[in-house]
Amino acid sequence: MAVRITAGPSMRTSAHSEERRTERMHASPMWNASGFRNLHPQLPGLRSLGAERPTLRDFLCGGERRVPSGPLPSVDPREAWSRRPESKLRATWLGHSTVLIEIGGLRVLTDPVWGPRASPSRLIGPKRFQPVPVPLRALREVDLVVISHDHYDHLDYPTIRQLVKSAVPIVTSLGVGAHLERWGVPTERITELDWWETFRLPGTDLAVTAGPAQHFSGRALKDRNATLWSSLVIRCGDRAVFFSGDTGLTTQYGQIAERLGPFDLVMLEVGAFHPAWGDIHLGPENALEAHRLLGGGVFLPVHWGTFNLALHAWDYPAEVLFKLGPRRNVQLLMPRLGEAVEPAREYGLQPWWRGVDSGASETIAPEIEVVAARALEPVGEQMNGLGMGLPWPLD
Repeated sequence: MAVRITAGPSMRTSAHSEERRTERMHASPMWNASGFRNLHPQLPGLRSLGAERPTLRDFLCGGERRVPSGPLPSVDPREAWSRRPESKLRATWLGHSTVLIEIGGLRVLTDPVWGPRASPSRLIGPKRFQPVPVPLRALREVDLVVISHDHYDHLDYPTIRQLVKSAVPIVTSLGVGAHLERWGVPTERITELDWWETFRLPGTDLAVTAGPAQHFSGRALKDRNATLWSSLVIRCGDRAVFFSGDTGLTTQYGQIAERLGPFDLVMLEVGAFHPAWGDIHLGPENALEAHRLLGGGVFLPVHWGTFNLALHAWDYPAEVLFKLGPRRNVQLLMPRLGEAVEPAREYGLQPWWRGVDSGASETIAPEIEVVAARALEPVGEQMNGLGMGLPWPLD
């Protein structure tokens, strides 16, 4: 299937009427009568045999060290941003899946989340471990925002409401534009992509292509898979970045490498993993395999160190990568929050996260996802006490 080009204000405007959006969604190969779906067969062994979905009780009191006992080291990136990158590519991890990418003299922001919680509520739900290293209002002008899918830890209402005040265009997956329009983003600033479609930023050499991912979508009980989820490839000149969004392991990564690679920087999700979610989240070990399928490139882990969304220790993904990455000759790039780094440079690998807990091993009672319980209350028979399995992971 040929890559289709989506560009130009008139095309974007017409594409975001509700009628046109519905037509495009229904025409997508990933759509069926009940919504979007994963077409790729689930690889054997991704879900551990016998692994049960975590229950609400597990989220209330299960696991150890799910939140850090102290603040993570962070750097204010503004001084670094005031200087041009020595190479044509620089990345600044700002927490979870939010990365500022400077590529070919342009600035692209991935899955921007500045809100205090990955939740529909400002009062309950998973809370950030600490603020983003730089306030959103202090962020220098951004040329493009890309959003992989509509989960709360990737599509953040308070952040979007702030971005409405700017003129930045937003590229996202098919259907997600309905959220953005409802929150006040002008239609002409939104481009929605189906897999293998490409957006080109007018007047520049910057292109963003949506690619396969193995995940799901939804922000409430009744809208599961109503919008598409995607990986995203950002290319400008001779530099290219792969951003996984959220995904399980799929051999479609080989297709992505063949059609859109090679990549100078590969950003893969590594956190919020559970054996029962192995088909829709990578975790650190499968992320290394995904990296291999993508043909390599400097590996910047994302989707960790920010929210408590699973039962494993907050630093588990980092420790696994620190142990296994060098054994597999993977060039890991694991900067501190806010530290601007260039994939073309050598930084060495320092386990900075080990100083956060100072050897603490006690069980920490995390801030729980109370919103999940409250959201389920109206459905009566679906919830029979705290032992009920949650219908899907929360991200």
